[in-house]
Amino acid sequence: MKKQLIPLGCAVIVLGFTAMLVVPAWREVFKAATAAHPYIMGFIKFALLATVGELIAMRINLKAWTLPAGLVPRALVWGFLGAVLALLFKMYAGGVTAAMTLGLLPGEGTGFLFAFFSSVMINCTFCPTMMVFHKVTDTAIAMKYAGRGPINLRSIAGEIDWSTLLGFTMAKTIPFFWIPAHTISFLLPGEYQIVMAAYLSIALGLILALGGKKAKKA
Repeated sequence: MKKQLIPLGCAVIVLGFTAMLVVPAWREVFKAATAAHPYIMGFIKFALLATVGELIAMRINLKAWTLPAGLVPRALVWGFLGAVLALLFKMYAGGVTAAMTLGLLPGEGTGFLFAFFSSVMINCTFCPTMMVFHKVTDTAIAMKYAGRGPINLRSIAGEIDWSTLLGFTMAKTIPFFWIPAHTISFLLPGEYQIVMAAYLSIALGLILALGGKKAKKA
């Protein structure tokens, strides 16, 4: 793909998803498809939108549009995470509702408290694991396409910037970005929650790119 086509492709993906949410007839098709095939739709949403976020982050850091090595396997990893989140959003929402019913948490299974507790639970338990998993897979893919080996857990761990991953990606983006953002997500109807999370990955790409630049300067 020519580099000039990358921003066009990103725009088409973002505008395409936005059109499906805005145009009434398309929105109904989108909702029906999400209800009938939640994991496939979760895969597609993240594989496309989260990859756009990654491309934007690279554009900010490298000051030029470029495709990462191993674009397809990277997108597949994003898609896998989107399918997992399609399941976990339901599981965490159900768990918080059950805890509220038993009186273990305040609230009634709806409204702000429900959304806030659901967001806190998923971000403080699953989110760190997801971030490490994604960083490990991304690093392994980068090493493979760069011809660096051997590729094993020890060599991958040695390539990861753990200070940025733990000190910025987890310690700052989880409380200050993901918990508030996913609180909004849990307030939305179920069919829109995963696409909202995928849209948020674009914003996170910008945050991580800026954070990476600050870390390099430090």
